[in-house]
Amino acid sequence: MAAVRQFDPVGLLTLREIRSFIRRSSAQGGVVFFGLLYVLGSLFLGGMVVFGDIRGGSTLSIVWGGTAGSWNYPGLLLVAPWGVVSLPFFATLAMVVVGVGVGYGMTVAVLLAVRLVKNRATNPAGSTATGAFAGLTPALISLVTLGACCSTTAAATAGVGLVAQASGTSASNLLLNNWYLGVFQIVMVWVALLAQEMLLVVYAGLFGRPSAAGEGGRAATARRRGGQFLATGILRVLLLGAGVVWALAVLAEWTTVNPASAGAGYWFQWVFQHWLVSGLAIAAALLPTATGSALLRVRSGVGWIVPTLIALGGLSLILWVPPPLPSWGVDGLLNQLLGAAGVAPAWGAIAPGPVGGVALYLRWAFEYVLLGGFTTAAVLVPRRLFSWLAGSTPTPVDPTTVAALTGPRSNAGALPVDPLGSNASHPETP
Repeated sequence: MAAVRQFDPVGLLTLREIRSFIRRSSAQGGVVFFGLLYVLGSLFLGGMVVFGDIRGGSTLSIVWGGTAGSWNYPGLLLVAPWGVVSLPFFATLAMVVVGVGVGYGMTVAVLLAVRLVKNRATNPAGSTATGAFAGLTPALISLVTLGACCSTTAAATAGVGLVAQASGTSASNLLLNNWYLGVFQIVMVWVALLAQEMLLVVYAGLFGRPSAAGEGGRAATARRRGGQFLATGILRVLLLGAGVVWALAVLAEWTTVNPASAGAGYWFQWVFQHWLVSGLAIAAALLPTATGSALLRVRSGVGWIVPTLIALGGLSLILWVPPPLPSWGVDGLLNQLLGAAGVAPAWGAIAPGPVGGVALYLRWAFEYVLLGGFTTAAVLVPRRLFSWLAGSTPTPVDPTTVAALTGPRSNAGALPVDPLGSNASHPETP
């Protein structure tokens, strides 16, 4: 019987495997190098450091307040003969936190690439490309909004525009409320690091450590070569990214709508259409087996209320909601399609907002169709959907876990065991 490691949610959230991997590889210097590289780039691209010929000597002062937003204070201002350094509070904090994340992410990416290429002959099919791409994910996400915390240059404004389009708001609104950009960067890089942590857990056997699924995981991965492995992996990445952006879009909306005085319609949109839908998508991307088994368990007794409310949020996204709900803050895809076509508001039509062009189509596809459709399918056919979704996880099926998940039903179609799920502690079948 192969040894397995128990799933530790605290270890996952605190990136224990990433930190241990870097420590065993003696690559702490790489974390410092890549982190400083990102911070320096953000300082210059964000306009926090500006070179110039300034007369009058050097002054260093702490700015305790002003009209630029309370999150910018206290700030540090340095004026020297060679230029100006401006360090607003939250923007600087976000830059440092993201820099640390980029340092970890880039270091792991380099280590993964070296080891996966070195052991290409013995790795499971497709793991080299998968590992290299997933390893670079935190760096790629952070570079999209490089320097956007201060948002004073054209390069940063391009990143702000991407965030605005994904969040359904305007770039000018985000420039006024630049705290959202810092929150967006921190959350997105942290989630990308979670994906990297999962990669190390799943493929731990490739790096000389017991995997969460035991050595039998390699054989299972080899048997899953082809379309299903690729399709489920891509879907989980899309669900994770779209879910996080969809959840953060509420914060962007709070920059124009005061949550303390918002009506029931807005709160329905935020709780049911955003948080419940995105929460299920993120959980399914990270922990497909645990999420699927939880949905199966709550379907009995009064627990049916939970999946019903989740389905309500998903269906309202991909379908049409009648007037006057759109004017109260609740809308669906068909409502926005009618608004884009110029239909009268009496039919429930509503303007899609400041986002337009290709960005609007992508937002409809990933945040309305994908998230809404996945949520609805997850509630209606959880056993079949999560069984297929967990197929991207290289782990064997444990009959004892299957019996616990399915109860008196047949083992056919049961959910595979995910190494990050709550049942990962079960031993591998001899």
